[in-house]
Formats: sequence, structure tokens, C-alpha cells
Amino acid sequence: MRIQSPHNLGDLGLHIAYIRNFASGVRLWPDSPLYVFSKLRYPAGMDLFNALFANLGFDLRHQLAATGVIASIAAFYAFYRWGGAFAIAGFLFNGGVAGYEFFQTWKFLAYQDTPNISWKSIALTMFVTQRGLLYAIPAGLALLWYWRDKYGSEVGPKRDILSNWVEYILYATMPLFHIHTFLALNFVLILFVIGRPESRRPLIRLVAAAFVPATFFVWLITDNFRARSVFQWHPGWTQKVDEFAMPFFSFWFVNFGLFLPLAIVLVAIVGWNEWKTRLAPTFESPGNAGLVHAVRLLWKRVLKLTLSTDTIFLAAAILIFLFACFVKTAPWEWDNIKIIIWAYFLVLPILWARLIKPWPVLGRAAICAILFLSGFVNLLGGLAAGRPGFDFASRGEADFVASAIRKLPVEARFAAFPTYNHPLLLDGRKVVCGYPGHLWTQGIDPGPVEEKLRSLMLGNGDWLQLGHELRIRYLFWGNKEKTNYASSSRPWENDLPVAAQGSWGAIYDFGRSR
Repeated sequence: MRIQSPHNLGDLGLHIAYIRNFASGVRLWPDSPLYVFSKLRYPAGMDLFNALFANLGFDLRHQLAATGVIASIAAFYAFYRWGGAFAIAGFLFNGGVAGYEFFQTWKFLAYQDTPNISWKSIALTMFVTQRGLLYAIPAGLALLWYWRDKYGSEVGPKRDILSNWVEYILYATMPLFHIHTFLALNFVLILFVIGRPESRRPLIRLVAAAFVPATFFVWLITDNFRARSVFQWHPGWTQKVDEFAMPFFSFWFVNFGLFLPLAIVLVAIVGWNEWKTRLAPTFESPGNAGLVHAVRLLWKRVLKLTLSTDTIFLAAAILIFLFACFVKTAPWEWDNIKIIIWAYFLVLPILWARLIKPWPVLGRAAICAILFLSGFVNLLGGLAAGRPGFDFASRGEADFVASAIRKLPVEARFAAFPTYNHPLLLDGRKVVCGYPGHLWTQGIDPGPVEEKLRSLMLGNGDWLQLGHELRIRYLFWGNKEKTNYASSSRPWENDLPVAAQGSWGAIYDFGRSR
């Protein structure tokens, strides 16, 4: 099997493992198929969705492609309704100045995919790899569009483009699909409650009704709240992190180019207009009134304060961006991009309507070219980089292993080499320790378990006792194990019964008590 995107090598294996594991009939919410001492710590709503169709008999390859196509159409429509063609271009062609290297090489290459660039292509490095965004981006934009139309400051009749129950489902289920999007939406809700008095009662009812199911989903994906907190004070996003590190101004200019200066100008313009028309009268001095009376009067004015929709969305974007720049929300600092994109999406339609659209046609074209040329070059270069594809796994091996393990208990845990494309994982079975990079991003330190697993697979010491400690039912000895544990003494060949074997290798049974 080959795949086009190099970004998807590890992520695709992870999602196939989750889909196959759900579809195998394990108890919900399942144990992690990647780690022996944890429940599944991942917002795997999209994988659960595909698992339902797998159980209905749909071929996984076809339904993954169909899901991607349908989600892409939904995302494009949502972006169009949210911010028109400019928002679609912003999604497809985000970037800074890295792509301008095209004028030196005259080649369409993935210039933003180099290790030192943090603001990478959203389409290639996130929408393709982070399957939760297939739901979160269309659903999140639909909610933003709905709130803007229903509670917006524009003159005219208000429209309910979504039913209340659809709004509730999209919002309440978001943690099961993408927790960062849920966090971003809550920033927007808070600003609406503060700045649009008519929205307070319905939005507070929405949050109250969604509190129990949303909390339940967070409880599920955090190993029943046992997952250690990953929130940590970390100023600068990735500015000082390893290969991403750059001087302050270089970092923000190289990554975002003209977008950040334009966003700052936009905030200044909208903020000044808001101050003159709404905020200044609200905070105008009450004259010679006593202190207590003055405070009461100002408080009544604040409660009646009405902000424009543009101000609310820009304020939410600022808060989201600052939060992501100062608080690490995942073990890997770069993962904060999952929430930064929502600050970016919030700004796009306002940037077009308030700052770029009033310009003459040539001016608009020039600004759009400067904003999106780098991302356009990178998108074409990134798509071309996938030719003729990257080796992912052997379908024949995965099919043979699937046939061999079909009669083995679905809840059984296997000892196997920890990698992202192991045939056991591709068949939905549980291993003692999966790919360490995946476990690390979920806040799990795989080191101690990985060391015990290695000692067992080499046949060192009391390997039977290690198997008991690691809750192993079966030991898998295939091509990856032969390569990575070549010096193993393989004592199980004499001491354990064979549960299955074939050209792909053999499986040894530790017994039910294990």
C-alpha cells in the first residue's frame, strides 16, 4: 500500500488502528490499542463514524476516500458562506514568505514543509492528517455562521439557518471530534454573551444543555480525567523551540508574512470605530453623581453594552491567538496550530470586508497575491511531492495476519514491535506499546513500558514475568520483530504453544491468565 502525503504516514496508521479496533466489537469506551495501561485518549469521533460503516460492510479504503470528499465539499461550502472566495483561498493557501523561494528555483515545491516553518499548510498538514477536522471545520464554521446571522449587528431580518437541535448536536459533540475547536468556540460564546445582550439567554441555555454531554465526551477522551494536564505556560508558541526557533520579528514575518500586519491594522480600525460609536458613550462620566450611584449607572450601561459582530469575532480571535501563544495545549508545542487556525478563520471575512474589499480592483488583486502566493506554491508543491507515493504497509501481510487472528479474542493484548504501521494495528488489535510518537502526543510516557517490552522480546531474564506485568496474551513474531530484535534468544519457541503461524510469522500464546 502506498499513500500520497508524507504527512499522513504515521497519522493514517493511527486512524486505521482506531477504526478497525472500534469495528472489531470491543467494549465502548475501549482500552487504548496503543498502550496497555490506558483507555483510548483521543477525540476519535470520525474514526468511530467510519467504524460503523465498516461494520455495515463498506470497504475501508473506499469510505475513507468518500468521507474525505464529502468533508471537503462541506468545508468549502462552509468557508464560502463564512467569508466567500477569500475565506476559501485563506484555507487553501495560508502561508508566509517561504513560498517566495519559488522565484529563485522556479519550481513548485513544498517550501513551507521544511522543519523551520511553523505555519504550515492547513490543507496538507492538518485537514488531511487530523481526521477530527473533517468534522470540526465544517461544523465549527456552520456554528459561527449561524451565530453571526442570528445575533449579528447587521440591520435586517435575522435568519435561523440551523435548527436549535442541530446547533446543540454540533456544539455538544465537538469534544468527541476535536477538543481544540471546542475550546475556540467557547471563546466566541463568551464574547457573544458579553457583547450581544439578546444572545445571552439562548447561548447560556445552549451551554447549560450541552454541559453534561460535552463533559462526558471530555471524560471519555481523557481516560476518565486521569490523563495528566498538558496545559502549560509557554510564551512564544514555537519561536524558541528546536528547529522552529528564530528571532522574534523573523519568526512572525517568515511564518505569517503580510497577514499579521494587516490583522493589526484591521484591529486598530475596527477598535477605533467601536470606541467612537459604542464604547465611549457607555463609559462617559456620569457627571457629579456620587460614587455609589456612578458605579451603579456604569454597571447598568455595561449590562446593556452592545458590540458589533466584527468586534466580537476579532476580540475572540485575539484571545484565541494570545492563549495559543502563551499556553501550551499539547506536549508538542507545534500542536497549538490546532487552535491558532480558528483565530485565523475568524479574521478572514472581516479582513476582506473591512480592509481589502474597499480597495480598487488592482489593489485587491495585489494584496491577495501577496497574501496567498506563498501558500499557493506550497500547495501545488506539496501535492506534487506525493508522486509516485510513499510505501505505507503490505496489504498482503495485513490480510494474512487478519485471517490468522480472526478467531483470537478481540480484547487480547499482543507483544509486538512498536511502530505506526504494524499489521496488528492495521487489523485493529491491541498491542502493549504502539508508536512512541503517537503516545507522547497523547501525554503518555512510553519509556518504561517500551523498555520492558524490548527486554521481553529479546528473551532476557524472566520474560514470562514481564509478560504477566504487561498483561500480554499473545506474542507476535513477524518481519518487523525479526528485524528489530535480531539478537533475541526467542525462548517462547520452546515454552509457549503456537496460536497461529504462516509465511508472515507466528503468534505464541501466553495463556488466559496473562
